[in-house]
Amino acid sequence: MFIQTEPTPNPATVKFLPGREVLAQGALDFTDPERARQLSPLAARIFAVGGVVGVHLGRDFISVTKSEQEDWYLLKPAVLGAIMEHYLSGDPVVAPEALAEAEPAAGAAEEDETSRRIRELIETRVRPVVARDGGDIVFQGFERGIVYLHLRGACSGCPSAVITLKNGIENLLKYYVPEVVEVRAVS
Repeated sequence: MFIQTEPTPNPATVKFLPGREVLAQGALDFTDPERARQLSPLAARIFAVGGVVGVHLGRDFISVTKSEQEDWYLLKPAVLGAIMEHYLSGDPVVAPEALAEAEPAAGAAEEDETSRRIRELIETRVRPVVARDGGDIVFQGFERGIVYLHLRGACSGCPSAVITLKNGIENLLKYYVPEVVEVRAVS
């Protein structure tokens, strides 16, 4: 098994490409090792590597975030080993109950037309682009001209995330949805 790695705009996060599907749809984000143990054998194995503070599972990639004290030069081989060990074990990537969390909730029936347009732009134009960098952005809501987005994976804590939000996503949404006046990240 050959696993490729790619740097991300976030120096604390590396994107691992196992050359096979990780999740059939959506994405899952883990920042708590205990939650990872309950929902994802793959994430649990990666958290077992000392110095890992975050695991993000995408369609065909795994983004791993390290603590500030760690060095990727030393950590990367251990993470590669954990991923390879997982795939060789035959264990599932996630427990069945985790799959419901993998895909962001579709728009509620009472969601207004503006929110539906924003959600569609995020899903079709923004999420695929940030996934290439090992991250994910999920629409959380729209209120009084402000779009609230949740940053995950490599996007969470990334030094360039504010620039991406303001110069990229905010401009895109303002262009297509004139009701948008600002975009904000939520935790």
